[in-house]
Amino acid sequence: MIRAAPAVAKPAELFDREHEWRALAQFATQSRPGAALGLVYGRRRQGKTFLLSQLTQATGGFMFTAAQQSADQNLAALSAAYHRFTGHTPAQFAAWPAAVDALLSLGERAPVTVVLDEFSYLLDSVDGIASHLQIALEPHNRGGSSQARLILCGSAMTTMRNVLGGTAPLRGRASLELLVHPLGFRDAAAFWSATDPELAFRLHALVGGTPAYLAMSETAPRETGEFDEWVVDRLLNPASVMFHEGDVLLRQQTEIADPALYFAVLAAISRGAHRRSEIANILGRPDTALGHPLAVLESVRLIDRTEDALRQQRPSYLVAEPLIRFHQLVIVGNDPAFALRQGERVWHSKADTVSAKIYGPHLEQLAREWTQAHAAEATLGGWPNQVRSAVVPCREHGQGHEIDVVALREEPFEPRRVLAIGEVKATGKQVGEAELHRLRHIRELLPGNVTPDPARLLLFSRAGFTPALRSAATSSGDVELIDLARLYHGE
Repeated sequence: MIRAAPAVAKPAELFDREHEWRALAQFATQSRPGAALGLVYGRRRQGKTFLLSQLTQATGGFMFTAAQQSADQNLAALSAAYHRFTGHTPAQFAAWPAAVDALLSLGERAPVTVVLDEFSYLLDSVDGIASHLQIALEPHNRGGSSQARLILCGSAMTTMRNVLGGTAPLRGRASLELLVHPLGFRDAAAFWSATDPELAFRLHALVGGTPAYLAMSETAPRETGEFDEWVVDRLLNPASVMFHEGDVLLRQQTEIADPALYFAVLAAISRGAHRRSEIANILGRPDTALGHPLAVLESVRLIDRTEDALRQQRPSYLVAEPLIRFHQLVIVGNDPAFALRQGERVWHSKADTVSAKIYGPHLEQLAREWTQAHAAEATLGGWPNQVRSAVVPCREHGQGHEIDVVALREEPFEPRRVLAIGEVKATGKQVGEAELHRLRHIRELLPGNVTPDPARLLLFSRAGFTPALRSAATSSGDVELIDLARLYHGE
């Protein structure tokens, strides 16, 4: 029987991560017989190590971070860390099975957190480490008498997912599998202390929600007027680590054997090729040749694959990490200018590209996230469990109309229901009644079987709305206007 344990207070030093902390604290303090296994993974720079170090400190647990070195070197380092923790006379474990047994023995009397960080390094260097853990966790071995709460953590996404997959030795053994995501756009704004929604939006469009980027940047713009100077000094300065991060992010992925191909795919998507056929055309490759690289980039969370909201088998691809998009669109190809410290000139020359290829697509992504995570049911006429984009054909105009936001309610064995559709504008011009008329026209083109009730209309604008549109929205009752202030603070 599992008995609830007292809650472990989240440390003040840990920003946000409420869900992650609650899941980890419950796992670490659960009171039940036998050892338990958990898995924590995610891309680098998301704060996994800091999160787990705070957990081990709060629960009096043990944490070891492996290094990219030989099995014997890691065994020696683990032996030293273990004996420092226990206060025993320093001694070298004879082999990895003995080390695993000793780690589980830490939980002989009470639940104790045991973390093996950078576990993928151990998988690479220690023959049979997963099998050693499997054997030790068996009820008739140490796992039956131990209450160790063993957490394996790593950043090699595919490698870590495979720890519990297929015929892997540890398949079916874990009771916790936690993927640590980047911060959401609202949490990222708070983390960067960006109280101005315009500043928060620009920051997120370029560097996303990766927590480590604040420290790596060393400084943060305090107001919108400082933003351009900060970009030049921090993101476009070859002496800054942030200048190289868009390149490093891909090269760090152990799953990628041919970086040139993957960079080419990311460049094509960043420049607006969102369908596989469009990407293949730009790269001059057969459509079928892109299946593997797209699947790998999706598995390591550098791109997102989404289906058309209204038509199946029409996936589109978007860059999931803003800093990679920034690197591809602003930095790549300008090496001579950066060598001459002309970052400011490059930044100004790329103004149109940044507006069209970065700010525009990014606001569309944030609009979908807001619709899914923050919009009230009264705003949408219900709760959507899917929010995507779509293209609807139009005979009148002889082309398909893109819909930036489609809020869907999907239930098994029931027809899909479109709750709301939305248009997103990230230009410096206020949105007027023309965009509302276009959205109403598109609503009339929606298939009848997905709109038993008229879909609500959402208009998102970075620059706000004209007085005429505000008046029209107030009188219509089925139109919602969402500016940056509402995007960041409203529902």
